[in-house]
Amino acid sequence: MGLAKYHAKRDFRKTAEPRGRKASRSPKGGLSFVIQKHAARRLHYDFRLELDGVLKSWAVPKGPSLSPDDKRLAVEVEDHPLDYGTFEGTIPQGEYGGGTVLVWDRGTWEPDGDPGAGLAKGHLVFALRGEKLQGRWALIRMKPKGNEKKTPWLLVKERDEAADDARDVVAELPLSVATRRDLDAVAAGAPKVVAKRAAKKTAAAKKRAKATKKARTPRSGRADPLPARIAPALATRVDAAPEGETFVYEIKYDGYRILARKHGERVTLFSRTEKDWSAEFPRITEAIANLEGDLWLDGEVCVMTPDGRTSFQALQNRAVDSADVGYFVFDVLYAHGKDLRDLPLLERKEVLRRLLEREDPRQSPLRYADHVDARKVRTGEPGATFFRQACELGLEGIVAKRGDRPYRGVRSLDWQKCKCSQRQEMIIGGYTEPAGSRVGIGALLVGVRDEKTGVLRYAGKVGTGLDTRTLRDLRRSLGALRTDASPFSPAPRIAGTTWVEPKLVCEVKFSEWTTDGHMRHPSFLGLRDDKPAAEVHREVPVHVEKQRAKKHESDAEAVRAVASMRLTHPDRVVEPASGLTKVELARYFAEVAPWMMPWVGDRPLSLLRCPDGAGAKCFFQKHRAPGMPASIRLRHRGDDEWMYVSSTEGLLALCQFNAMELHVWGSRIEDVEAPDQLVLDLDPAPDVSWKRVVEAAGEVRALLEELGLGAFVKTTGGKGLHVVVPLVPKGGKHGWDIAKGVSHGIASELTRRDPSHFTASMSKAQRTGKIFVDYLRNGRGATAVAAFSPRARPQAPVSMPVEWDELGHVEARDFTVRTVPGILASRKRDPWKKFDAARRPLPEEMP
Repeated sequence: MGLAKYHAKRDFRKTAEPRGRKASRSPKGGLSFVIQKHAARRLHYDFRLELDGVLKSWAVPKGPSLSPDDKRLAVEVEDHPLDYGTFEGTIPQGEYGGGTVLVWDRGTWEPDGDPGAGLAKGHLVFALRGEKLQGRWALIRMKPKGNEKKTPWLLVKERDEAADDARDVVAELPLSVATRRDLDAVAAGAPKVVAKRAAKKTAAAKKRAKATKKARTPRSGRADPLPARIAPALATRVDAAPEGETFVYEIKYDGYRILARKHGERVTLFSRTEKDWSAEFPRITEAIANLEGDLWLDGEVCVMTPDGRTSFQALQNRAVDSADVGYFVFDVLYAHGKDLRDLPLLERKEVLRRLLEREDPRQSPLRYADHVDARKVRTGEPGATFFRQACELGLEGIVAKRGDRPYRGVRSLDWQKCKCSQRQEMIIGGYTEPAGSRVGIGALLVGVRDEKTGVLRYAGKVGTGLDTRTLRDLRRSLGALRTDASPFSPAPRIAGTTWVEPKLVCEVKFSEWTTDGHMRHPSFLGLRDDKPAAEVHREVPVHVEKQRAKKHESDAEAVRAVASMRLTHPDRVVEPASGLTKVELARYFAEVAPWMMPWVGDRPLSLLRCPDGAGAKCFFQKHRAPGMPASIRLRHRGDDEWMYVSSTEGLLALCQFNAMELHVWGSRIEDVEAPDQLVLDLDPAPDVSWKRVVEAAGEVRALLEELGLGAFVKTTGGKGLHVVVPLVPKGGKHGWDIAKGVSHGIASELTRRDPSHFTASMSKAQRTGKIFVDYLRNGRGATAVAAFSPRARPQAPVSMPVEWDELGHVEARDFTVRTVPGILASRKRDPWKKFDAARRPLPEEMP
């Protein structure tokens, strides 16, 4: 097509678009591609592939989709010059394509076969290696309809490892990859932010950690402290049973989730909401008291029906201390004086099996919850087979668990649940009056909270499944919660309704959801006293790709493929307490690179290197060492030099050089004298509890809000927390002096307000029972451990960004090199997503 049409459509005296010309260069670095987000008369995405010295171009109205089921219209337009691929700005209104343009994605592409022949044929298949898009794609030409002047194509994602049916990549990643601006910022002429090339997610094969047939004997020596509380691990609902040798499959029990703590002779049964339910189940409490040593157990309290199933309704209607109530224990978290949460699931279950093997099911309410190990099943899809059999038997469903994973008190894909029928917790928001001979209430009005807004949405009336006793009990319970206003938004128009405060939760069985979000044929199963109303949302199954049956490539090869480097001694143990190997650490860096690089990339960097592992002597390094590859970069200015990385390749090279910890400056390499964040390090004395540290972080946040500053929080990998303050970079001679002075002022003000809990003094003599607010990390040359960096400590903990509202429900120990990738995979949003939007200028001094 050439560039004649491109030039004819533009007046280069009025537009800043490049005039360009056809290039004849040989693409040594591969053929380039670019996708530009273009707010012209209508928002669309310009998809451009380098070929024959120009950018072949298509306008994609809805943008690309990662789902192979979405066939996106792509209208072929004129060729563009290669240097158009870097254009970002505003085309004047009235000119061709008038509107704002940003570089949404860029990278290289590789055609499958002859690209010219593919275009001529109307079926071009290719692979993208971009910062947002990867994997195989296809452009398919269609026949024009009627008087269509431009040739329509379809842009389709092929089914591969980069496909994702659930992810809306266009909505999730709106910013420019070149300047990290949105369309409004580009249109307003906002300053460009030097972009960090988003690290590509790798397809590194996951190592199958083989649990031993015989559980490891918990290590000898001094006993671990018995945890005062443990948050329950939660399962993610999925649309199909996962497959793979790492999974074990358990029955999904239909009862109350209970965590049991035994300390000496005292046994406490905790519900999911941490209520003490010990008095509800005295037989279970007594049976646990007869077990040896201090314990933490996890399981489900259920009633077993004569046909061998568990029934939540039967549990609701049981007599107190009924003999048919059992505790089905599926995990042990503490036993034999040792905290077992960091062991793989299969090893914990072997400890549990031995613990309960002497329990007589005819006498004891304690039951060992057995499982099916995928490694021992000869059928092709053991998960699907087990799920089908569970449904045929009338069970609620199954839970698939990763047998090689530690126990984490969060919801993740380590545990995945499949349900045989539609069941959902519902919040009760009202009731109708009974009619005829019915007593108590007519029907319950129920709903679920909108996951994005928190608004309670009406989901239907539930009138069946309620016996006379339940109707009377509900009338009594709901009568105390009556209110004048509807808790639903919008409120349903139902005559004779009494509204109630949305505090009670019930479980409902139904046939399907209607298109307007209501249940069809709902039936009441029982009240859920163990489920907090604030956590009840509509449960939508997650789609998870099935694992491929082919054998995984070796770990060392996977890391080499990502890093383009040879990883020496891949099986050497770098953290002895967990047995973490060098190749596992390298894979961790590869997997978390897309999350980590925004906080590590292009920042002056210091390393804690441990050539002989974290248990031996380690040393701190600030300067680039001889022999380090070019991906570990160096910046000079006068007598100063700084080491930094800008890519995933550089990140992995650090692992090759035995870096266990990454510490960064509070400024970026392009202007090291302009701090763009403060770090307030809350360092507690040994006698300060985690709960108090969490409370202290909230007090720091409140003070920062008084000062008009934002606050984001992360764990440190130790006992403390980092409260991080985003700043508008301000350089100059005194940039670091101001940063340190203001942070010192914040520490002093916290100490003034609450001297019994805070101190700004480093003196250990003054820190007993207090939290040291370490402001010294904000001076020139000072560093703080980077977000997502491992620590050279037992179990390889990670400095992990978290949401403020989840801080009280997690512990620092939940986040390790082995657990964080799974947590990130199941996260629905980035807790630091609004970090850049929260940047504010730093005041010259404390008010």
